[in-house]
Amino acid sequence: MSDRTLTEAPAPASSRHVDAGDEGYSKDLKSRHINMIAIGGAIGTGLFLGAGGRLAGAGPSLAIAYAVCGVFAFFVVRALGELVLYRPSSGAFVSYAREFMGEKGAYTAGWLYFLNWSTTTVADITAAATYAHFWSLFTDVPQWVLAFIALAVVLTANLISVKYFGEMEFWFSLVKVAALVIFLIVGIWLVATSHEIGGHTPGLSTISDNGGLFPSGVLPMLLVIQGVVFAYASVELCGVAAGETENPEKIMPKAINSIMWRVGLFYVGSVVLLAVLLPYTAYSSDQSPFVTVFDKLGVPGAAGIMNLVVLTAALSSLNSGLYSTGRILRSMALSGSAPRFTGVMNKGKVPYGGVLFTAAFGVAGVVLNYFMAEEAFEIVLNFASLGILGTWAMVMICSLHFWRRAKQGRVERPAYRLPWAPYTQLVTLVFLLTVLVLMWCDGGVGRTTVMFVPAIGAALVGGWFLVRRRVAEIAAARD
Repeated sequence: MSDRTLTEAPAPASSRHVDAGDEGYSKDLKSRHINMIAIGGAIGTGLFLGAGGRLAGAGPSLAIAYAVCGVFAFFVVRALGELVLYRPSSGAFVSYAREFMGEKGAYTAGWLYFLNWSTTTVADITAAATYAHFWSLFTDVPQWVLAFIALAVVLTANLISVKYFGEMEFWFSLVKVAALVIFLIVGIWLVATSHEIGGHTPGLSTISDNGGLFPSGVLPMLLVIQGVVFAYASVELCGVAAGETENPEKIMPKAINSIMWRVGLFYVGSVVLLAVLLPYTAYSSDQSPFVTVFDKLGVPGAAGIMNLVVLTAALSSLNSGLYSTGRILRSMALSGSAPRFTGVMNKGKVPYGGVLFTAAFGVAGVVLNYFMAEEAFEIVLNFASLGILGTWAMVMICSLHFWRRAKQGRVERPAYRLPWAPYTQLVTLVFLLTVLVLMWCDGGVGRTTVMFVPAIGAALVGGWFLVRRRVAEIAAARD
């Protein structure tokens, strides 16, 4: 079948694009798995660890940054959801890029996504090691050793089967949601009763008495947006998982629509509570802000429990990254744009070649933690943000192509659609470009990261020239 949809009439299901990367998977993910994966994708390391340093830098205005980024994250996942309802695929946006933009588009989308998760893997194991240092038992253990242990444990579990991944992610997500719900309840009670926390009385005066909503001006809030984008890095995961579930047309809309209120409740609500519970200067980048609150509250064992929860969040994100890149790399490998071994599956129907390939970059993160333990998280967070911006941009570009073809009558849009198309896609693309500009304006690591964009572009172009002959041969054989 052709790599593009060529019919002028709306395409019936039987004539839609077929991706070889979708074959061979088991359909073991249930509705509860998809729903909790969607929730877990919206609650990750960027909130549990990153919010501490962001609060210290931007103050209470961080809640505005989370709200704005949350809206665009919802647009991206809603656009992906429409594509999923059109044609579920484990290759997700890589498969859609192949259909609507050709093999070059699929190649670019896939490797940008790999940049995202290979660096996020480093961020996650770094976060896990940082959390573990909270307990005195691990204080003297080098950070790189703890990072290696985290990677080894999650990798082993991920290689068994998608069913084990789904179960592990279900319970990881349940722990995260339960912890945030408890925090919200406790936080509201503390504010309502004016209960002292570390000698400070919580309330709106915490904000007004410490510089207001923008204690350092509006610019710091704008500059932390690239870090906030990282917090939403996994929202697209439910789109990848749709290829391994039965009846995605029933499950996906509910899971995706719920993301918006989760963003408002868990992200914005949590940051607002953190801002009224303690002065923004009480938080720091080397400790989860949730742990800071419970630590100062003086409840025996509460800080340790919350630290265990945020450790779970880091492991959950790591688990998701290994899962999703394994599927994306397999889709690319079977079309010739990724190494052949990344397309190999084991008896559990897990594309273990791609999973191991991503884990290898995690090992590089272990080395980074050995040499630059203090800067590791910030460095990889910025590079991961580049991958996220690229991935989200490719999703919206695919969505634009899909909308245009639907207007031409060449494909049929499902009833579940991205609202206000094509303006939503265009505004989102402008937002993503703005984030890149803000990274440059931030200076330091952010500017250095943006300076690598031409090098990343050159690597993509060079890589394409290396694989294009094999891609063409496979495409010709498929046609």
